[in-house]
Amino acid sequence: MLPQYERLVNVDGDDTGRGGVGGYASSSGSGSLRRSTFRVRFGRLAVATVMLPVMGFLFCVIWSLLYNFEQANATHCLVYNFLPSLSAAIGNYQPQRFVWQFSVLFHAPFRYSIAFLYKNHHLALLSRKHRKEWAYLACILNIVELSSLVGLSLWTSSNNYEIHKFCFSAFVICSIIYMYLVVLINRLTRTEELLTLAERKSLRFKRRLLVINVASILFAIYFFVRHNNHCEPGIYSLFALSEYVFVYSNIGFHMTAYWDFINANVYFHWRTGIHFSSV
Repeated sequence: MLPQYERLVNVDGDDTGRGGVGGYASSSGSGSLRRSTFRVRFGRLAVATVMLPVMGFLFCVIWSLLYNFEQANATHCLVYNFLPSLSAAIGNYQPQRFVWQFSVLFHAPFRYSIAFLYKNHHLALLSRKHRKEWAYLACILNIVELSSLVGLSLWTSSNNYEIHKFCFSAFVICSIIYMYLVVLINRLTRTEELLTLAERKSLRFKRRLLVINVASILFAIYFFVRHNNHCEPGIYSLFALSEYVFVYSNIGFHMTAYWDFINANVYFHWRTGIHFSSV
């Protein structure tokens, strides 16, 4: 389903592949990959990439509870809460802000590469359905989602609320549409009986995490409105908990790339950049 060799980044403009990013490397290019500076399993790199925001966000919440409990849980209602909101945990205090921004910015380049990798993967799946525009739409949504995550991390609710709110809204909307579209592409183009065990597991987790993701944002909206209307103790913390579930279900959905490209390698070469290989 995937090309033998696929270029993700072309550092010096050397066109050994077809069309730069996402193009196929030539036979001579495959030999250079064997002599790459180093090679790493895609799965290991994916786990390391995902662990950055997972551990970064966990650190922000725990540190806020330990050292900024009163300030992080304060709202205009002046009632007791026990969990800080996403925005308060990652953006209002130090060192939480630095840790979260580092986690997001450091993992973003690999995530952008994966967006283009998935574009080619979805193009291959949709080639017989004459709906290749879905692959491009999914790629755009994925890039906008990640860019919005970077934006809401850099412009926090405390220093620029309007930009933070816009980026957060774009992140939520694009991530949900992207997740649904990916599930739809797989449902339209794949037969359960013909999938490998890893592909089956990936698709199963995608479906479940999509449901959890949508349910969590609906609960978050409900608790947010209820808190603003009634100012009940603890309700804002339930809103925060719903945000946590939304964030981690989103991370989990992207982590299914581990099974989609389970046999893949990523090659790093000093001259030709980063390459993807399915073997």
